[in-house]
Amino acid sequence: MTPKLFIVDDEAPARARLKTLLSDIAAECPHDLIGEADGAQSALDGIAALRPDIVLLDVQMPGMTGIELASHLMKNQSPCALIFVTAYDEYALKAFEVHALDYLLKPVRASRLAEAIRRVSTLRTSAESQETSVFDVAKSMQVKRQNFSVQERGRVLLVPVRDVIYLKAELKYVTLRTRTQEYLIEESLTSIEEELTASFVRVHRNALVARNAIVGVERAAHTVDGDENDKAQDSWQVILRDIDERLPISRRQWSVIKALVR
Repeated sequence: MTPKLFIVDDEAPARARLKTLLSDIAAECPHDLIGEADGAQSALDGIAALRPDIVLLDVQMPGMTGIELASHLMKNQSPCALIFVTAYDEYALKAFEVHALDYLLKPVRASRLAEAIRRVSTLRTSAESQETSVFDVAKSMQVKRQNFSVQERGRVLLVPVRDVIYLKAELKYVTLRTRTQEYLIEESLTSIEEELTASFVRVHRNALVARNAIVGVERAAHTVDGDENDKAQDSWQVILRDIDERLPISRRQWSVIKALVR
């Protein structure tokens, strides 16, 4: 079934840009654009009247933010699927807390928009066959974000989750390490661990490692200072794919990591 789309953005140029992108991908990603709104109240009225399948929603809007609007929409008996389209990367975690199924950063590429709509449409089809909601299906499939948003030299870049080898907390930042580069992000390890527990495992109080990046463990030459509870097992460290760097394994996590490499 062709999905019915509804755009919510307070800026007319942004709505026009989205409509152009939707027109560009119409052949490869069939859809019906049934309405648009420039604010939260008109969005609530339009969505209630037109009952779209997918809402393309901005975050920063006067009166009521997109996050707040999403919270209201989730109270509907048959809530529509939400795809956030915004220039602000820092609201990603809050967006997924209100059950957004994707989070796109402006300027959006046509291919990325098509991918998001197709994925949500697949979830809708699966939900209908199971006589449940799209959000229950997404949860069962562990649909999570696909990228980390990082800032570098005045640009916002998307780093695929699959490329991340580890995340390590250092002061108020978290270092994100890929095979070729390091980035700094302002997220907590705890929130990342809760959201992406299927992909990452905690090896130490200040570090998460991608499960598929662990290739073994080895005894370290030195223990890590500063944590009395961890000194006994800090003589072990995790071996990671593609990089020479090793990370210490805490006493608390030793049994977990050892089980992963057996």
